Amino acid sequence: MATTTPVHPVDEVPPVRQLAAFGLQHVLAMYAGAVAVPLIVGGAMKLSPADLAYLITADLLVCGIATLIQCVGFWRFGVRLPIMQGCTFAAVSPMVLIGTTGGGLPAIYGSVIVAGLAIVLLAPVFGRLLRFFPPLVTGTVILIIGLSLLPVAGNWAAGGVGAKDFGEPKNLALAAFVLAVVLGVQRFAPAFLSRIAVLIGIAVGLAVAIPFGFTDFGGVGDAHWLGISTPFHFGTPSFHASAIVSMLVVALVTMTETTGDLIAVGEMTGRKVEARSLADGLRADGLSTVLGGVFNTFPYTAYAQNVGLVGMTRVRSRWVVATAGGILVLLGLLPKLGAVVAAIPAPVLGGAGLVMFGTVAASGLRTLAQVDFKDNHNLTVVAVSVAVGMLPVGVPTVYAKFPDWFQTVMNSGISAGCLTAILLNLLFNHLPSKATSAAETDGLPSGGGEQAVEQPREEIV
Repeated sequence: MATTTPVHPVDEVPPVRQLAAFGLQHVLAMYAGAVAVPLIVGGAMKLSPADLAYLITADLLVCGIATLIQCVGFWRFGVRLPIMQGCTFAAVSPMVLIGTTGGGLPAIYGSVIVAGLAIVLLAPVFGRLLRFFPPLVTGTVILIIGLSLLPVAGNWAAGGVGAKDFGEPKNLALAAFVLAVVLGVQRFAPAFLSRIAVLIGIAVGLAVAIPFGFTDFGGVGDAHWLGISTPFHFGTPSFHASAIVSMLVVALVTMTETTGDLIAVGEMTGRKVEARSLADGLRADGLSTVLGGVFNTFPYTAYAQNVGLVGMTRVRSRWVVATAGGILVLLGLLPKLGAVVAAIPAPVLGGAGLVMFGTVAASGLRTLAQVDFKDNHNLTVVAVSVAVGMLPVGVPTVYAKFPDWFQTVMNSGISAGCLTAILLNLLFNHLPSKATSAAETDGLPSGGGEQAVEQPREEIV
């Protein structure tokens, strides 16, 4: 009797009905973040409404292509895990500076193309650094990712940054209602419905929001039915040394953030990220960033918003997120559909975001549960790393007096916390010290030695 090889949950292909529902849920979870970058950059450069709309549709199109590359993969490009791709916020400040003072959009796209090529070349180097990400570091980074996203959900729940009615009780009430629906569906609905609890919460929230005047579908009528993004729409890219240097710093930051996201999804799906697969995922980031520079959009990275959705729904199939990538391609080609999704009010997204982003933080705590905190310095590593990571989240202007390159690195709580966790792990658990040597000589317990770096994750308890 023939036996079939069991398929890993990451490679399972759900029925089409489930693919569509789960995929749309991922799109709604990341849509607001995806369009925020072109809105901010285009607004700072005072682009016309037509050019701004073009930037958004180009962004959605390349978001979809980048997601397909990451999830489906080809050759050595793509981690082949359920990873959603979107524009990185780490690049916003440098791009605004380049665009307003250093050559406009052509200079931005020139630096983005160079940064993408650099990521492709550096991907194998980052792959070899995976041994410096034991559960102590990965758990801390995943925790910081979740905590740093919570203010985003909070701003959405209050009405969205810059909204005239920001903080109004009605906004928070709508967000709380959506959160209650999501939790109720998760707790009492059948298994399939509980896995699309976020989608149901957003749909019910939107249905309630419309009669109460929370949303405006006026932009749907103004949007075109078809939008095609052509290469170099805003002119031939120009290459300025200062712009390229600042974007290379952004590239290092996004590679650090993506590494944390890939490891987090690997932990959640049961398919641990290895050195080769990490390099493949980063290489896909680089290729997507090059495509961004060609098709009039920006650098791409893994989206932590959707990491939380994977953990919350326990749907681990990469084909679900690949379907989400296909939906994004459609939204990029059909601006009218994109306008419908854009009409979802921020409080609705905020209610769903609270549980999704909280799930990421909780997953970090679950990973840290594997770590031994007795008679060593591991608690210090976690404490200081979380503190450094949360500093720019709690006090956004804390590094305002520092050089631009420093702000690019440290204003991202994820990259700041990740770098701190790596360095402190090396300091306390990897580098030899006189105190450690003396303790070992006297037969006293040491701080953990090199096991936190060298041992495989599953062996560390």
